[in-house]
Amino acid sequence: MSDTVVFSPCAAAPPIVVHPPLGTGGRRVTVRGQILGLAYSDADVIEFLRRAGLPEAEQLLDDEAWVTWLGGRAHHYGAA
Repeated sequence: MSDTVVFSPCAAAPPIVVHPPLGTGGRRVTVRGQILGLAYSDADVIEFLRRAGLPEAEQLLDDEAWVTWLGGRAHHYGAA
């Protein structure tokens, strides 16, 4: 089984999800259900995606075809 994450935008469900802020701060980041880590800033999200094989991640953070921001404001990582 491969650990490779397949990236491609999909009209039905963007592959990248930034979950709601946690009570202690930070947001879980997943790609197609696979947890990449807990982000405390956009830089963290970009690094997770870069490590997963998406080097142009910074340009995709506001692209709704690629990223869904759940709960709270996009780019906000403080405690809920």
